[in-house]
Amino acid sequence: MIRELTAGAEHADMRLDVFLSEALDLTRSHAQKLIASGLVTVNGLPAKGNRRLKEGDLLGAEIPEPKEAEILPEDIPLDILYEDSDVLLVNKPKGMVVHPAAGHDSGTLVNALMYHCRDSLSGINGVMRPGIVHRIDRDTTGVLIVCKNDAAHQCIAEQLKEHSITRRYRAVVQGCIKENEGTVDSPMARDPADRKRMKCGVPDGRRAVTHFRVLKRYRTATYVECALETGRTHQIRVHMASIGHPLLGDPVYGSKKNPWHLNGQALHAMVLGFRHPSTGEYMEFQAPLPEEFQDLLERLAGQEI
Repeated sequence: MIRELTAGAEHADMRLDVFLSEALDLTRSHAQKLIASGLVTVNGLPAKGNRRLKEGDLLGAEIPEPKEAEILPEDIPLDILYEDSDVLLVNKPKGMVVHPAAGHDSGTLVNALMYHCRDSLSGINGVMRPGIVHRIDRDTTGVLIVCKNDAAHQCIAEQLKEHSITRRYRAVVQGCIKENEGTVDSPMARDPADRKRMKCGVPDGRRAVTHFRVLKRYRTATYVECALETGRTHQIRVHMASIGHPLLGDPVYGSKKNPWHLNGQALHAMVLGFRHPSTGEYMEFQAPLPEEFQDLLERLAGQEI
């Protein structure tokens, strides 16, 4: 695929790699690799990455079609909460990525599912995400639903779209929340300054709603249950940080200090409920708190107020 671009007055003296990363929504390193490979021209001539643009420069960028990686089955143990011919409910451990992506082509939940389910996984999300209809972050633990055929996938996806699936999380947040319960209703989108982060209050953000209630208060933290009305990327982490109570151990939205020595955010997807794709019966499953989470609560117990 070849993209043709023209540098405007606002791009004068901008580095070529910076311009490409912004104009084509690429990472800076990806833009630099395209330039180094001779796939970028300026005014018809091969360009260098440190070139400074002038108003009116004509750019051409040849972007190779992405190659689908071969995802291999791996014999990784799964903590299965429920399984039938339509769905599989798993308790995902901390540190496991849900599906392959850059830098994570093995050891993921998908690799484990391909070994366990063989060919019985929905194909709607392609070869990189077979069976995956929703996901949770790498360092978030808890219950996740996997679809074993396309009809089940479409049914669960529709329930997610209409917000009828029950999703309740447990979290420990920084500071003492005064209210017993509350709702954060704040649209979210990618942070324009850092594409790896999400942010509230960004123009054209998508509606995002999180309900929370306090379970226990401590002098320096609060144990809460968060119920998702919508399911945006990093939603609970961003919403709780936006009201001044980031999750303990969250390296992205919380404090860089980690006095509790946690391996990632204190967040656990505890309850998931849905209408079964074949029977229409409402089913609800619960994943027990992981050991690290329980240990944190035990250490906080001396601070109860």
